[in-house]
Order: sequence, then C-alpha cells, then structure tokens
Amino acid sequence: MKYGKIEEVNFYSNALNEDMQLLIHLPQQYSPLYKYSVLFASDGKDYFQYGRIGRVVDELVHDGEIGNMIVVGIPYKSVSERRRMYHPDGDRHENYIRFLAHELVPYIDEHYPTYQIGAGRGLIGDSLAATISLLTALKYPNCFGKVILHSPFVNDSVLEKVEAHKDVSTFSIYHVIGKDETEVKTTEDGVQDFLTPNRQLNTLIKKKGFSYFYEEFDGDHTWKHWQKDVRRSIQHSFQDE
Repeated sequence: MKYGKIEEVNFYSNALNEDMQLLIHLPQQYSPLYKYSVLFASDGKDYFQYGRIGRVVDELVHDGEIGNMIVVGIPYKSVSERRRMYHPDGDRHENYIRFLAHELVPYIDEHYPTYQIGAGRGLIGDSLAATISLLTALKYPNCFGKVILHSPFVNDSVLEKVEAHKDVSTFSIYHVIGKDETEVKTTEDGVQDFLTPNRQLNTLIKKKGFSYFYEEFDGDHTWKHWQKDVRRSIQHSFQDE
C-alpha cells in the first residue's frame, strides 16, 4: 500500500502569542470530496516519530477498520515549554487549551473537509500530553468526542476536574497505564508514582459513567510500550466512524 504525506504548517496563535508548528498528516487518497475525522496529537512530533501514527492511521483506513482521518500533530518547542503548556499547574496550560479549541479546531475545519462535530474529533497524548488532552476535553466536551490517554500524569487537580464534570455522554475515554510506572523520572518533579493516581483516575471515571476503556500493560513509562498501543487505541476509539 501507499502511505500519506505530512504537511508542515506554521500557525500563529493569539492565545499563546507565538507561532506554533503543525504536522498535518493527510492520507494517500486525500481528496476535498471526502469528509475526514481529525485526531489532534500533543507531543505531535513524538507520535509521528516514535508512535508512527501516520503509518498506523494509513493502514487502519486502508484495511477499513476506521473511516478517513487526518492527524494534526502539535510538537513542543522545549521540555520547559512542554511543562508550562501541558502540566495542570503550568502557567500556560489554560492558554494552550484555548489555542486547541478556539484556534486550531476552526483553522482545521476551514482548511480541510472535516465533519465539524465533536464525534469526529479526538485528542491523543502520552504522559503530560495525555493530561492536557483530558483537561481539554473536560473544558470543551462538545468540541472533542474522544480522548486517548497513554500513561497520563494525574494529580489532585486532574481528579477534581473529572469529578466536577457533569455530562459524561459527551466524550469517550481510552486509558492505558503501565504496571511498572511506579518510579517515573520526571524533568522537574523528581521520581513520581504514575500507577497509583492512574488507578484512582480509573476508579473515578468508572464511577462517573463515561464510555470508557481501561487497561494496565506490562511495562514502564516509555514509547517502547505506547507505540505498540497506538494502533489499538485509534481503532478502538474511531471504529464506529
């Protein structure tokens, strides 16, 4: 089979007051005559490079396991900026969420033939990128219908926002965490136990009644394990499209 292509776009964000690089994957048979679901990936470069997300989506579409899809990757500029934008306590995380919902979604809808409904949009992320994906869906539940979480960072702030969310029918959640993620080395917060708070999040999401998939895999907090799950996570989340 033939694979699609990645367009690189520089997009100025008023919410962030800076240019943001976008990596937009279009499938091989891309045509403005068709409609496309959109998957927004924070840690975008990592999902393309380590997660091979473009190839995975191409194969899923080719095999008829999901409908047509565009992937929009948003790379981070530095580790420190990533934390400022993705971490629940980051001073720019509200601005980043606003950029996703109020600027990026309208831009993609204007320039590409998308479904322009929440059910046709998803968010995917790993670690802190998973955290910001979940927080974005909680804030704009009618804008994003699916959230894919690969080993999210979870603290009390995240749990409180999930607890406070009212309408659990607005989006579905796919959530995996590694059984060995008990001592994760982070850049600024030292060694963290990711597994225990993820289990708390799992209990809370189930109690709330979201449409939800959860699994604990054998492995740690690395792309070695997330990469293996990218295909299943997208297939599971978008199989009804």
